[in-house]
Amino acid sequence: MEGIEQHIEALIFASEQGIRLEEIIFCLQAALQVDVDESVIRSAVENIMTKYQTPALAIELVKINNGYQFLTKKAHHQVISQLQLQRSKKKLSQAALETLAIIAYKQPVTKLEVEQIRGVNCDYSIQKLLEKELVSIAGKADTIGKPLLYTTSNIFADYMGINNIKDLPRISEIDTASSTIGQQQE
Repeated sequence: MEGIEQHIEALIFASEQGIRLEEIIFCLQAALQVDVDESVIRSAVENIMTKYQTPALAIELVKINNGYQFLTKKAHHQVISQLQLQRSKKKLSQAALETLAIIAYKQPVTKLEVEQIRGVNCDYSIQKLLEKELVSIAGKADTIGKPLLYTTSNIFADYMGINNIKDLPRISEIDTASSTIGQQQE
């Protein structure tokens, strides 16, 4: 079948997750209206894998969890990590930053304690901070209901450009004039 490798390559590239051999076969049969032999598809996938093993390319075709996926080669992971770190910095909302500050200064802290300080529900903010791996679950509190305790992670230190939590400015060192709400009366 002409162009089969390009079709398979396109399917793998377009898939957000690994794509299984059965899915590739189904898509090809449905789109091209032809019967596809599994051995031909396996052979084409092997050819694509070989093609991407060349050192000149930064990506490779990998079989993960019974599916195929394009991934960057390990030699480029440090550069990709920097990109992801840079992008995660840009995507923190004001609510997430406030929540992160409370966790950083009060850790280990429960969600309820964070909510009492902020005065609003923090489920979404904490979930986003966990996804970005800026905070982590440090265990459970010894109180009723055993709520989860949150602390900052090592990625938090990278994000803030500090070596450890002790490098954060003390609350007493923060300029109170710039953080005052409303007008001062004499």
